[in-house]
Parts: sequence; structure tokens; C-alpha cells
Amino acid sequence: MVKIKSVLIILFFLSFLMPSYRVIAQENISTNQQTILQTDENNDNADIKEKKSDKKKKKNKEINIVEWASTFFWYLLVNISTLLLIIIFVYYPNNKQKETIFTFLMFNLMIFMITIVLNKVKISMGAAFGLFAVFSMLRYRTEGISMKDMTYLFIFIAIGLISAIQLEYLQLIVINSVIVLFTLVLDSKIFFKRENCRRIEYENIDLVKPENFELLIEDLKKRTGLNIQRIQIDKINYLKDTADIKIYYYE
Repeated sequence: MVKIKSVLIILFFLSFLMPSYRVIAQENISTNQQTILQTDENNDNADIKEKKSDKKKKKNKEINIVEWASTFFWYLLVNISTLLLIIIFVYYPNNKQKETIFTFLMFNLMIFMITIVLNKVKISMGAAFGLFAVFSMLRYRTEGISMKDMTYLFIFIAIGLISAIQLEYLQLIVINSVIVLFTLVLDSKIFFKRENCRRIEYENIDLVKPENFELLIEDLKKRTGLNIQRIQIDKINYLKDTADIKIYYYE
């Protein structure tokens, strides 16, 4: 009987504990569901944030590409405009040489492009110096270039380099305007008479003597029809009885 009573007492207590256990279990299940829902919401929010960040990155890249393209073409326009101003209004009217214009244009354009690339691409300092050393070793093997053409070549290379380092717009316009102005003034008849030079081979070697200097100039004026101001005797070939003479004259 004692055993039966103890069993009944245990069952009685269990009947009271089962509802509370069910409530606790349901509360645990609800809390677990809430945590699962919160984690799902957090994951969804993270995915949405990642998608938004990816879209922002793509938009920023597109904006950066558009800005870079606009600035690139603007600097290129300033560079080409400065180049054409010097060629059309200064170089070609004074020198009348079309064959060197291609060289000037391509040198300027390539220096501009290389400098733009060096501004955007990270390379070592040694590679940069080596790249520009290639241009310093370039020489014309077929034909000698005059000092004046070499000066113009240096001007066009400098314009391409200055235009590509992306200065402020006003600074770039001022610098290029100063270069154009000085080139126009110095290679014109505003302050200096423009003296031309020509090399000739002279066969009357008797007039090359110092005592016949005035007769030599008069003979050269008659033969060439130029207003010769001075001459320079470079070489005398006694086997052929000829002399290489440089004549300097004003137009």
C-alpha cells in the first residue's frame, strides 16, 4: 500500500509539472524560432547591404571612368591646340618644312600618352627612368637635324609632358600661352632679323684667300641672288679645287 501511495503522489506532482514543462518548451521553441528569424533577417539585410555596396562601387567606377575620360580628352585638346598654334602660326610660315611636322606631332602625342599612363600605373622609379632613357638615345641616322628643328622638337616634347601631368586648367593654359608667345616673338621679325643659313660648294678657290674676301662675297651675291651678310669657310679641298662655304643672309 505504501508503494501505491508513493506512486500516486509522484503521478499527482507530475500532473502539475507537465503543463509548466510544456509552457517552458513552447517558450524555448518560440525563442529559437525568433532567433532563427532574426538570423535570417540579418542575413537578408547583409545581402541587401552587400548588393547596395556593389551597386555603389559599380556606380563609382563608372563615374570615375567618365571623369577620367573627360579630363583626358580636355588635356589632350589643350595639348593639340597649343601644338597646332605653334605649327600654323610660327613654325611653318618661317621654315616651310612639311616633312618635320609629322615627327613633331608624333613625338608630342607619344610623350603625352606615356606620361598619362605613368600617372595612373604604379611602376618602379628605375623603370620610369629607363623608359625616358629610350627617348634620350633616339637619333636621326639618315639625315642631320638642325639646331632650330631640335629646339622645336624639345618644345613639342615639353608641351606634351606639361599637358599630361594634369595641372590645374588655368595653370596649364597660362604655361602653354607663355610658350606660344615666346616662340612667336623669338622666331619672328618683331625684335630680331631672321637670319638664314645655306651651305654651298664653291669652285673658284682663288677667291677664298683672305685678301679676296670682298670679291668672294660679291661673287656669291651675283651667283645666288641673295643678300649675303657674312660667310664661313668650313673646308677646302685642294684636290678638287673646291671649298665648302656657309652663307648667312636675311630674307
